[in-house]
Amino acid sequence: MAVSVSQGVASTPSFAALTMAADLVRHRSLVLALLVRELKARYRGSILGFIWTFLNPLLLMAVYALVFRFYMRIAVPNYALFLLAGLLPWTWFASSLADGTNAIVGGSSLVTKSLFPTEILPAVVVFSNMVNFALSTPLLAFAGWAYGVPFSPLAWLWLVPVMVLQCVFTLGLVLSLAALNVHYRDVQHVVANLLLLWFFLTPIVYPPTQVPERLHPLLWANPAALFTELYRGIFVAPAWPNLEAFGALAVYSLASFIVGAKIFDGYRDTFPDLV
Repeated sequence: MAVSVSQGVASTPSFAALTMAADLVRHRSLVLALLVRELKARYRGSILGFIWTFLNPLLLMAVYALVFRFYMRIAVPNYALFLLAGLLPWTWFASSLADGTNAIVGGSSLVTKSLFPTEILPAVVVFSNMVNFALSTPLLAFAGWAYGVPFSPLAWLWLVPVMVLQCVFTLGLVLSLAALNVHYRDVQHVVANLLLLWFFLTPIVYPPTQVPERLHPLLWANPAALFTELYRGIFVAPAWPNLEAFGALAVYSLASFIVGAKIFDGYRDTFPDLV
């Protein structure tokens, strides 16, 4: 009976999630080494190098600001700051999904090593994009200062908890997609198209007030929309965060990681034969 109970526990999604989290902590030195390698390789050979961490979001913001603020006449105060506060976390999220989906396939030389913990590869993708986001937050602070937005230490204290939730939520999705992409290579192409749709369903370039009232439940069903609201509550209109949104995201993030870890763990043994 004891054996059957332990086997049942080992097969549960929550056990897989706990085991994976423990493995990432146990191999943290390897995670850090691969993370540093990933960050160094990102702009290797470019003249501006690390400066692209700031230039990329600024150029993207300039394009969207031109189209939506001046051509489509979206009337939002401090629109550049409003846009940047949505674009930066979205870039972290979208880049993680786009790159992380191919993490196992692209890391075949490491996956085929019998003792290599494969969950590190998608995790490093998410962590490296998180570091890029963190390094870009001074842009938000500067933009807020330029627009005269009052600095609120209390609002900024919520930045780390919100980032942790986004990291957990994104990692869960990336684990699922990376595992599925090993078996079904169409996944990477589906993700690229879904991200475009997801972007425009999220109030990043437009305010939530432009969404019809009857469709507001869809905003609550969209974790990216809730993350955007929380970040804007920190950078654009500093205030006590929406605790309902924070609670909903905690549930989304936990569910994402549990499901992602279970799917990844279920496919793990097949990776060396298929990459």
